[in-house]
Amino acid sequence: MSQSWSEDQTLGSRTSVRDVLVDAERRLQRSGVPSPAVDAAEIVATVLGTSRSRLFLLDAVSDEHKVRIEQMLALRLSRVPLQHLTGTAPFRRMELQVGPGVFIPRPETELVAEAALRALMEGEPGSRLAVDLCAGSGAVGLSLATECPGSVVHAVERDDAALEWTRLNLTEQWGSITSVGSSMTIHHADATMVADEGGDLAALAGLVDVVVSNPPYIPDQMIPREPEVRDHEPKVALYGGPDGLDVVRGVARSAAILLRPGGVLVIEHADVQGQAAGVLGVPDVLGSLVMDEALARRTGARAGDPVFSDVVDRTDLNGLPRFTLARRIDEQ
Repeated sequence: MSQSWSEDQTLGSRTSVRDVLVDAERRLQRSGVPSPAVDAAEIVATVLGTSRSRLFLLDAVSDEHKVRIEQMLALRLSRVPLQHLTGTAPFRRMELQVGPGVFIPRPETELVAEAALRALMEGEPGSRLAVDLCAGSGAVGLSLATECPGSVVHAVERDDAALEWTRLNLTEQWGSITSVGSSMTIHHADATMVADEGGDLAALAGLVDVVVSNPPYIPDQMIPREPEVRDHEPKVALYGGPDGLDVVRGVARSAAILLRPGGVLVIEHADVQGQAAGVLGVPDVLGSLVMDEALARRTGARAGDPVFSDVVDRTDLNGLPRFTLARRIDEQ
């Protein structure tokens, strides 16, 4: 029996991994989904129970797998975040568990964690104390605890839904934390009041080496363009008041209480909230903060004194303003 040259009988009734990948990538690209090749490979790898790097070792895709891939692909085409489909998000050395109800950690925040880690490493193992305010998935706090041996980390999150993911990721990373002699404690509290008298971290006033935060900073009336953010990220993790800086100001006050003299605050912000933004920028918020009567009572400083010195802004890998560092003034 002759075979037409145009007919490919080598696969029989099977569909190859390459066929599925090419089809998925093309459909994602046509729909305007960012990074279609990566997303297609992640979806197929997740369904096949492997990693992107090992897909080339596989040959055929079963009918059952094709159905599951099509279901996930349809959700991604409707702009459900890829991380909600795979259930994980990479962050530095970890794979974090994420899903609806918690903000998905971004690569830009890895630089924030790096800056906080460098500051924390200046201390001696066993005396390194850090606080992660607005912890969300726990990405930054867990990075400090796992990468800075002998550190004590407190993670603060107020949102009930996000807190479930913080706890899940702490459980997942607990072995890595204890293996380097560190510890991490989660607090269900408001980051802007957690250091006040009677707050969960009131006893840490003036003792903390590093406070780090990725707070909500989008102005209330500014709607994100990306549907993955606009339609799927929790609003409580996005919006920070009329100018986007309400939570930032609260975090700065908490840091003023918690940090020891010379301690460091690292805080993420939008790319339009850097030095050039003036009074609408995070550097100005930190640089202009002074001790009022309430802060003076909690810190032992004098009312009217500035809180932070050495306020500097840092850019991300795209050269955009991304986070601010400030040092708690060391009283003479």
